[in-house]
Amino acid sequence: MRLACDTGGTFTDLMVESDDGTLRMYKAPTTPKDPVQGLIDAAALAAQDMKLTLPEFLARCDLLIHGTTHAINAIITGRTARTAFLTTAGHPDVLVLREGGRQEPFNFLVPYPEPYIARAMTFEIPERVIATGRIVTPLDEAGTIEVLQRVKASGAEAIAVCLLWAVVNPAHELRLGALIEKYLPGTPYTLAHALNPTIREYRRASAAAIDASLKPLMGRYLGSLTERMSAAGFKGRTLVLTSQGGMMEAAELARQPIHAINSGPSMAPIAGRYYANLDSKLPAAIVADTGGTTYDVSLVRRGRIPKTRETWIGPQFRGHMTGFPSIDIKSVGAGGGSIARVDSGGMLHVGPQSAGAVPGPVCYGAGGAEPTLTDACLVLGYLDPEFFLGGKMKLDMAAARAAIESKVAKPLQLDLMAAAAAIVSVATENMVQAIAEITINQGIDPAEAVLIGGGGAAGFNSVWIARRLQCPLLIVPETGAALSAAGALMSELRDEARALHFTTSTTWDAGKVNDVLASLEERCKAFAERSGAGGRAKIEFAVEARYEGQVWEIEVPLRASRFSGKADLDRLVADFHAHHEEIFAVRDEASPVEFVCWTASVACPVHDAEPGRLQITRTGHKLEARRMAYFSDAGAVDTPVHELLALPHGETRQGPAIIETPFTTIVVDPQATYTHARSGSLIIKP
Repeated sequence: MRLACDTGGTFTDLMVESDDGTLRMYKAPTTPKDPVQGLIDAAALAAQDMKLTLPEFLARCDLLIHGTTHAINAIITGRTARTAFLTTAGHPDVLVLREGGRQEPFNFLVPYPEPYIARAMTFEIPERVIATGRIVTPLDEAGTIEVLQRVKASGAEAIAVCLLWAVVNPAHELRLGALIEKYLPGTPYTLAHALNPTIREYRRASAAAIDASLKPLMGRYLGSLTERMSAAGFKGRTLVLTSQGGMMEAAELARQPIHAINSGPSMAPIAGRYYANLDSKLPAAIVADTGGTTYDVSLVRRGRIPKTRETWIGPQFRGHMTGFPSIDIKSVGAGGGSIARVDSGGMLHVGPQSAGAVPGPVCYGAGGAEPTLTDACLVLGYLDPEFFLGGKMKLDMAAARAAIESKVAKPLQLDLMAAAAAIVSVATENMVQAIAEITINQGIDPAEAVLIGGGGAAGFNSVWIARRLQCPLLIVPETGAALSAAGALMSELRDEARALHFTTSTTWDAGKVNDVLASLEERCKAFAERSGAGGRAKIEFAVEARYEGQVWEIEVPLRASRFSGKADLDRLVADFHAHHEEIFAVRDEASPVEFVCWTASVACPVHDAEPGRLQITRTGHKLEARRMAYFSDAGAVDTPVHELLALPHGETRQGPAIIETPFTTIVVDPQATYTHARSGSLIIKP
């Protein structure tokens, strides 16, 4: 059996794939102070369902795929290691000056953001390499050793190294790494040129700083994960999800923990692509993963999942940039646990504050006092208070009604139902804007895309989101309540090798480019060998390119792994023009094209079979045949309630309806139609 776990802000999702390919889903409350416990609790539910003890169940599992928010949470809460930053003498302010940009250009009350590593922990190394790679000032080893003694005295627990133009000539960074190992043995360090070979100094420095600061923490966490799972009975292989949409061995990720920044959310588009292909012929898919805390949105375009280097931890320009390629995901503070409040001006807000797992929404009865989106859906009749999580958790309707009445209805002078509907409406608009930012702002028309509704809270309002965006189709997969965990079972071991080699379409040297590509291919093959994939590995190549005089590059896939004649170059230039026009709606065929950074991505399949169908253990709870549900456009409506598994396949029905499973509730309003597809997904036409 294989296990896939996604640790969210409210629930820990566990998917179990049996040897025959069938899937089972389990949810347990996340334990923020001890995330591993949430995984163990979910595994205990699986063991109980299979009438096994936890050690017996885990002994039958040969693979654990783990997604975690531990890395990003540590950065946000300031629990990373005390880290020293080593850079070229005379350039200590790389992390302070960062890159330009302001979200509010005319708001002069916004304080200047603090650097990721404090200026007091920045140390200057006597050396200098210029852009051609020529050494102007040789590394002063005696001076460097003296600097390392000061680093040791500062109490640094990790070291980030980023020297000027080491990406062209890494000799000084490599030697500095050797000196760190000699004079500060055991102290983890990151060399920027090896981690992130990009020409932009801030991005390279920021990536190195973030990576180094996470090494002690993630080393301990992953060590604790493997030790505790082993103690509980698990003897198999542990893989960890990465922000690039793949997974790595736990030990390998511990050496480069920056890959774990968006560990869990990166899997949703993997699953979304799979389910979109089953039931849609539209050219694009919008994948929305609605959790308890956040709403994560990503895209699939013609089967490809876009990546970005504009990944910020915290607000854009005010937070910290990873400088590292990751799946392009837009996250907003909107989920089932998002708190509704009325400000002093009488304006209703929903999120970004969340009740999280502890104490959770008011209706959980665990001490929450602020009304949330989940409380509003309970009051509106969308949720069955006796059947939440398949009846494992009873919801307190009276407490939810009282909280919305006092905190929202009275301040807004609305009746209870109108106030609850307003909470859903505001949350819906927040989610729509997140989708607009990643679609309309990039030239993608949502009216030509299918919306994939994933996450335990997706069913509350996905119909209204799809209608607001004019999406012709909404698909809620049968595994949608744990979409990221399901995506993990479809994912592959992945790594990416990158190298800087600047050339242009007018100064093209196919021989040098082929040498670079051959080197990248060898690194990918070495990863495949370490992973045990061997000849099953798939390697794809790409280049970051731009028009002459442009500042930013776009990524263009390569059609082949080597270049031979002028025809190959002409095809690459034509592909660049086409990609540029698709993204920016303009092309400049008279301009030379500059090729900056070359990449090779390797994907190693963990197993060859496609995912099977979800099996849901019947709880014995008798669902209501009908109940009153409130819709803004129709008021209170006597609404049929269906169990998803009991719906016949292929039969199209008119809303309203409430479709329930032990893991999620899907609300279909009177204007929509719905069909239970043979794939197991619920297909809704808004």
